[in-house]
Amino acid sequence: MSNSEGNASALELIWGAEEIAKIIGRSPRVTFHLLTTGELPAKKVGGRWVIERNKLIAFFMETAA
Repeated sequence: MSNSEGNASALELIWGAEEIAKIIGRSPRVTFHLLTTGELPAKKVGGRWVIERNKLIAFFMETAA
């Protein structure tokens, strides 16, 4: 496996508020609110929200502790 392939698998991105909502178990509306208020560690790229899966999991692990 080349280094770029390793980086691609390590950087598993979740694209779009609806996909993020499915993963966190919230409605798209609530998720969009969390995204726009900066409560979730995501960025907007080309008009779509994107977040790294590992950062999303780490965020919820920190808030649960």
